[in-house]
Amino acid sequence: MAISKLQLVEIEFPETMSDEVLSKLVDSEKFHPEPASKFVDSVRGLKVMNKDNPYADLLGRMDEAAEKYGIHINTSEKPQIINIVEADDYFCECLDEANKISRVKNELQVMIDENNQAKKYLKYMKDLDMDFDDLFSSEYIQVRFGKLPTMNLDKLSYYDSQEFLFKSIYQDAKTCYCFYITSPSNAPEIDNIFSSLFFERIHIPEFLHGTPGESLEIIEEENATAEASIKKYDGKLKDLFSKKEKDLSIIYASCQELNKTSEAQRYVVVFGNNAAIYGFCDKHYAHSLKEELEQMDKVHVEIKPAMGDSRLYPPTKLKNNWFSRPFKMFVEMYGVPSYTDFDPTNFVAVTYTFLFGMMFADVGQGILLSIIGFLAYKLKGMKLGEVGMRIGISSAIFGVIFGSVFGSEKILVPFFAPMASENTMTLLGVAIGVGVCLIIISILFNIYLNLKKKHWGELLFSQNGVAGLIFYVAVLVLAMNMLLNLGLNIPMGIYVAIFIIAPLVMIFLKEPLTYKLEGKKMFPHGFGNFFTESFFEMIEVLLTFVANTMSFLRVGGFVLSHAGMMLVVYTLAEMVGGFGYIIVLIIGNAFVMCLEGLIVGIQVLRLEFYELFSRYYEGNGKPFVSMKESLE
Repeated sequence: MAISKLQLVEIEFPETMSDEVLSKLVDSEKFHPEPASKFVDSVRGLKVMNKDNPYADLLGRMDEAAEKYGIHINTSEKPQIINIVEADDYFCECLDEANKISRVKNELQVMIDENNQAKKYLKYMKDLDMDFDDLFSSEYIQVRFGKLPTMNLDKLSYYDSQEFLFKSIYQDAKTCYCFYITSPSNAPEIDNIFSSLFFERIHIPEFLHGTPGESLEIIEEENATAEASIKKYDGKLKDLFSKKEKDLSIIYASCQELNKTSEAQRYVVVFGNNAAIYGFCDKHYAHSLKEELEQMDKVHVEIKPAMGDSRLYPPTKLKNNWFSRPFKMFVEMYGVPSYTDFDPTNFVAVTYTFLFGMMFADVGQGILLSIIGFLAYKLKGMKLGEVGMRIGISSAIFGVIFGSVFGSEKILVPFFAPMASENTMTLLGVAIGVGVCLIIISILFNIYLNLKKKHWGELLFSQNGVAGLIFYVAVLVLAMNMLLNLGLNIPMGIYVAIFIIAPLVMIFLKEPLTYKLEGKKMFPHGFGNFFTESFFEMIEVLLTFVANTMSFLRVGGFVLSHAGMMLVVYTLAEMVGGFGYIIVLIIGNAFVMCLEGLIVGIQVLRLEFYELFSRYYEGNGKPFVSMKESLE
């Protein structure tokens, strides 16, 4: 249950040296900086450093250009000292040259698109013996090319008295490509008629000359020439950026580094001509950082205890072993532990692995789950895969105890047969016993934490404190003596009065007794108001003890459920018989693994959160975020 012990580091330096100092910190993965605003808000005359950041704009434009032109920027180039104005001018010159080439390419592409659009219509007119130049230069006729629905062709007979000539070029079941000719004076009326027939006009480009067939040949030649030119300009762009790749990569890498330095200004407190940065790190790194920074002139580093500044509360940096490290994500789902608390990750790792293995006990499925988890972690980097590796091994171990291999209990001799009727009550009793032990451990954790924090009221009078522990253990002893015939000679009256009633009274009076210890008025809001609230809270406390304990019955229930589901799979397989026997076994095992594995995983997590965490864990800390992470 490891939370790294941290120290507060104060770095003071002249304001003019801020870039130099920040450059030593921006890539640090071990230094947690505190925002300067925390100090500015509490002390008059302080301010947050706020210099102009010219690097972010240049980086943005370079990213945009890289995406637009496919520029390859080598991110492994080392940053150098650069003049931002000269670097910006150099990039702008490259970009202007690229934009000129791109504009020519775009114009050629527009021409190709227009030609292709014209080709789309000309393919229906290529057999027509007409000259576009003669047709469009005539002063006495108007020509309209277009298309209309084939079903409307019959309606043209309604307008035989009108002055126009109609010609169908190509038609299919839906569309008719056509044109009509009329005089300029009749054009408005004829256009209106064809509009009512859903005629869609197709504009013939002005650059077409000669017959449709000749125009198609000209377009093909123009497209071929334009495409060749586009390839040539693509080569020019590639040559342009390949020659300047190294210089642009150096500018980009340098701007990235300087941009991080500028972004890190929010951690710099300025007072007069001096500045300071405050942050947390472990003891070893604090001293090495002090030695490194104090090599610079006029830089002073002071190391203090983590709680050395009342304005700052230390972050929580978790430190776990290889086994429990993947379970950290479950703890962080509930919240990060406070710096003065303890890290429950090791406890979660052990209890989660134990409970899952017991509820999902199977040698074959457990090993398969570990293999799948290993592959998911190695190939996809899934943290849940690491958890799967561990709980799979636990499932295999319990599978040996229960004698289950892919649901079959005929391969191994079980140490304990869960489906045997004489073992059912024993299994459920063990499940309750496991739950009782875990609840008691959780209460002891809470007692330890409150003792550490000197919260005497919670320590002594809470249902998760000394009073709650005495009451819970006393009731358990009494129940075990009655149910298991332990033969303990308990003086009932004295026992109940001291170990059951007295703790309940203390839990009931927790709030006023806590006020008394703190030297305050016991009933600040009146006894009646207190009594009403505490009465219902007491009922909730008693119900919670019962519900939390009985909730662990699900552990035994899932042991029986797993064995029962696999019994159904084997029954179905035997009914099918032959080669189908193997198919049913494979599908059945896969179904049980997916369905029950998911449900068991969720149920164990529920036990952790509701039955255990709620008794001792607050999760109100703040995570340790390094300078590098905060800037990324």
